Amino acid sequence: MSIHDAEHYVVSMSEMRRLLENSVQNSLLIVDEHENIVMASDQFVRFSGYSAEEIARMAFSQLFKVRATLSELYTFYFGPGSGTVERPHGFLLSKEGEAIHYQFSMLKIAREDKTLYLLAMKQHMEGPQLTLLQRFSDTFLKDVNLGVLLISMDYKLVDISDMACRILGLERDPILNMSLDDVFATVPAEHRLVQRTILNGVIVRNHAVSWTNNHERFELLLDSNVLKDSQGNMVGAYIIFKDVTNMRSLEEMVQRSDRLAMIGQIAAGTAHEIRNPLTSIKGFLQVIRRTFEQQGMSKEQGFTEVMLTEIDRINELVNEFLLLSKPKHVSYERIDVSEVMRNILPIINNEAILYNVNLQYEASYHLPDVIADQELLKQVFLNICKNGIEAMPDGGTLTITEKVDTAERNVCIDIHDTGSGIPMFLIDKIFDPFFTTKDTGTGLGLSVCQRIIHDMGGSIRVASKGFGTTFSIVIPYA
Repeated sequence: MSIHDAEHYVVSMSEMRRLLENSVQNSLLIVDEHENIVMASDQFVRFSGYSAEEIARMAFSQLFKVRATLSELYTFYFGPGSGTVERPHGFLLSKEGEAIHYQFSMLKIAREDKTLYLLAMKQHMEGPQLTLLQRFSDTFLKDVNLGVLLISMDYKLVDISDMACRILGLERDPILNMSLDDVFATVPAEHRLVQRTILNGVIVRNHAVSWTNNHERFELLLDSNVLKDSQGNMVGAYIIFKDVTNMRSLEEMVQRSDRLAMIGQIAAGTAHEIRNPLTSIKGFLQVIRRTFEQQGMSKEQGFTEVMLTEIDRINELVNEFLLLSKPKHVSYERIDVSEVMRNILPIINNEAILYNVNLQYEASYHLPDVIADQELLKQVFLNICKNGIEAMPDGGTLTITEKVDTAERNVCIDIHDTGSGIPMFLIDKIFDPFFTTKDTGTGLGLSVCQRIIHDMGGSIRVASKGFGTTFSIVIPYA
């Protein structure tokens, strides 16, 4: 595009000549009343970073950060007459996404069939500093290990950092300039990360928030405040949050380990004293049951069988106590997790059939070996799979997925059920000793599993969002 291509639009030659002279150092743009770009000077092409062909296909609003039409801008800055006084304005977006601040002169050319606007621009004298600040802002939002949301006065999302998108489960481009009511439309109002009260000047410091997206649960520490211009007028607000999930998990792990250690010490000290009398009681009850059987006293025989069953249950509880204390005869060696899982699949499948549950096994061949105790690993897998199956009394699907996290050097086993899920107010308690939602449960199964995996240097995570639960068993590979 040549600058002379627009000569047949010229009405005021003196004004046009002045603009043309300015365009030697400045950038010249001609836009029609529909905001289509009619012509751009070579200087503007270099200024913007786009090619002439790309600019020809663009609208004014695609290049410039403005919320008004050209007619409104012209009237606001220059009044109803012709205006040529330079005024600082906003910024245009270059092809690389850089915000370039500028000043401009503007001329309105009215013809019988159309209206044109001529803009002569040059970079604002504070542009280099502002561009540097903008570059820092762009880099900050992309690279910083913080969640950042910038909010306008009309409660729209102006910008969001990459980390915030990852944690909140959002995609950046589709939600920019969208109302936050629409961004969080699927979340109940009382549980939304952003509340409209932020625009009333409500300041938040170190507010603890739990957030669950479709894959993970995060513990966040949130700050928010308002943004004001140089006159003290509020122009927007921001929210900054830090992911403290690992810190919270570590704190809970330490507290839980302390409780388990205390229970283990008690168990180790009392198990022997409990088992000795139980063995004697069980032996005498077996003799009595045989006597009742010989004498045809079926009613009394039934009573002894109930008592023997309860004694066996007490013995199982004592065994779990001993596991909390310190697993005996632990043998750590290189283990193929896939082989361990395949060995117990028939047991899991038989349990699934009893509950009308479909079992799906998604194997990952050539998993790296882990350092673990094979029998204890079987116990963990069986316990968590059994819990998942029992969470689907009306049938469903239990999915076991193997995968490798090469970034963290972990082998991951995900066990997902399609049950009713775990309520948010209970999910933090399921690994606590003696906590159970089962009528006949001891509340030690998951505590023991967590202790076993922690001793192997791994972790167990749980995620539930009302349509199933996923337990992720993570073990570092050798």
